[in-house]
Amino acid sequence: MVCLATPLLLSSAFTAVSAYIQYSTVTGYFLQDDNSTNATTFDYTATNFGLINQSYPTDPSNAASLTQWQRFALVIANLTKSAPSNVQFKLLFMGRHGEGWHNAAESYYGTPAWNCYWSLLDGNATATWSDAHLTNNGIAQALVANKFWLSRIQEQKIPTPQKYYVSPLYRCLSTANLTFSGLPLPPNEPFIPTVKALLRESISEHTCDRRSNKTYIHSQFPTYKFEPGFPETDQLWTGVTAETNSAQDARSKTLLDNIFSTDDSTYLSFTSHSGEIGSILRVLGHRTFSLNTGAVIPVLVKAQKVAGLSTISTQAWTPSPHCTVPPVTSVSTGTNGGCVCPNSAAPVTTTLPPFAVST
Repeated sequence: MVCLATPLLLSSAFTAVSAYIQYSTVTGYFLQDDNSTNATTFDYTATNFGLINQSYPTDPSNAASLTQWQRFALVIANLTKSAPSNVQFKLLFMGRHGEGWHNAAESYYGTPAWNCYWSLLDGNATATWSDAHLTNNGIAQALVANKFWLSRIQEQKIPTPQKYYVSPLYRCLSTANLTFSGLPLPPNEPFIPTVKALLRESISEHTCDRRSNKTYIHSQFPTYKFEPGFPETDQLWTGVTAETNSAQDARSKTLLDNIFSTDDSTYLSFTSHSGEIGSILRVLGHRTFSLNTGAVIPVLVKAQKVAGLSTISTQAWTPSPHCTVPPVTSVSTGTNGGCVCPNSAAPVTTTLPPFAVST
């Protein structure tokens, strides 16, 4: 397995630095921050992105003539203006991709059987889910986001993202394009996203977590930019081991550190995945908030550079049990990850190649 630029990504490590960035979520502005908000039923399009209707100390005398988003923008501007030199505030709009063919396949086969066998294939007789594309439903979900962004721009005068970042996986590249293309954006802040290698989904043995090469991505999305050093081929997916939560959180921290250290923008868009957004939320100290396909969560982030030593511990990647042929059945819990394989094919629990015969 080849590492990109940091030993934190793929192995157990303790890294000590003399200064580090400490992240926290500034709560009290969005419904998603509140533990009483049900993530499963939450609809960002019915709640103004979740922005709570309230007054602010920064409200001007003509506040009644301003929208909630215009007034909230004044809050953020005041935080930024008042912040010491070692503190930044940024508003992250994190959107999950629309439904992909891998999502549809998991629903069809059931999660245990998907994890035990089908996810390790490139597809079946009717669909391909390796680096999955969007289904028709996924396209529709991205267009809902596009329509909602247009309504917020027109009705709420919402501050639009100043920079756009996107996962290198096709479903996110496509979702970002459908979501933001054609919107009346400021001429000096157009939709030209940067493809970030570390903004990808949790990396497992599943083929939907394997990205296409850089040449293909560029051929499909020629206006997108690649971050410096973006490799031609996927350097992280192996097909035999899966990223642990701690390893992913270290990856997400590296991603955030890079962006917060190089981008002075206040409003950022991330188009990513449920697992990766969940990891970023953990790094930001945000409550757990799972997103449905196509959903968006805004988070107001405080980033403070702190002097001293910070240690980051990560667990090594591990193989996940799976069957080498379709499972007899599978359950959500149990030994071998719930995989119930035929007698002729015991579950693979070592670092064997994905379809090696196990006896």
